[in-house]
Amino acid sequence: MPRPKKWRNVCAAPRCTRFGPPEGEADALALTVEGYEAIRLIDLEGLTQEQCAAQMGVSRATAQTIYHDARRILARCLVEGRALHIDGGDYRLCEHGQDGCPRRRCQRSDRPPSAT
Repeated sequence: MPRPKKWRNVCAAPRCTRFGPPEGEADALALTVEGYEAIRLIDLEGLTQEQCAAQMGVSRATAQTIYHDARRILARCLVEGRALHIDGGDYRLCEHGQDGCPRRRCQRSDRPPSAT
């Protein structure tokens, strides 16, 4: 029996969850919220994969896998001109809710997962 997935800590839900051309809904690619968070932390905030992993509450190898998969999805959207939807995944939002934490660098303890 496989290990249960750990909840990934996310500072805030994405403000916009759909990108790309309006047509071609069937061709849209899905990016998980934790993939979005990994892209935000590493590419936008400039954190290392180790720092990203610590903030998300997962191992460095898991953070690297999430990041790699997210980058691949973004590349396919750009190269193939496909729409992108950000939705789903195994995550929980920080206690600051939808507005996100003021500094977007929460140090979290174990809390029950939010509704996803």
